Amino acid sequence: MTIQVGPILVVEDIAVVRELIETQLRLRGYNVVSVRDGQAALELLATLRPAVIVTDILMPRLDGFALAQRLRSQPATAGIPIIFLSATYVSADDEAFALNLGAMRFLPKPIDTDDLFIAVADALTGQGAKGAPLTAREFYTGYRQRLEAKLRQKSGQIARNRQQIDTVLPDQRETYALLLDEMQAQYDEIQRELDVLNNALPDVA
Repeated sequence: MTIQVGPILVVEDIAVVRELIETQLRLRGYNVVSVRDGQAALELLATLRPAVIVTDILMPRLDGFALAQRLRSQPATAGIPIIFLSATYVSADDEAFALNLGAMRFLPKPIDTDDLFIAVADALTGQGAKGAPLTAREFYTGYRQRLEAKLRQKSGQIARNRQQIDTVLPDQRETYALLLDEMQAQYDEIQRELDVLNNALPDVA
């Protein structure tokens, strides 16, 4: 089977954000393809070899951290430059872990388009992943720390917002409720990822 090489692959589960990134990159003349999560990205990589991968971190099925580790562990995909985007994993420790995975850049959301364009241009001129990939044990240890830290943070945010929702003005309660629903969905997804990780740990050498 022939492998196509060249486009920028955008991996993002939120449709409006995915479309925004696609539009901005296409306006700069880039060829762009996109998928909604890391598992779909892996399936696409069976027949397509992107020049750069721009990926969110918190996603269903397979998140950005796990996607990067899979890519860096396989010779055929280890050299593809990875640019991380995230609105959830934004701490200094999150960034350090992302860069240790071999990502060339870590950009917080909301996305500064100039920063994104610079990162993509750097990637296309050869500034890809550097260093050896993390071992399975190093990855799972660091990944679990990031997931556990994010669960604690989300739990605190949910508790604070639940306390505040009854004290805000009635016309603001719907906004608070929607925010709570989003936080709870993120918490549930992180917990799912942690459960999958913990089930896999006994198999890690």
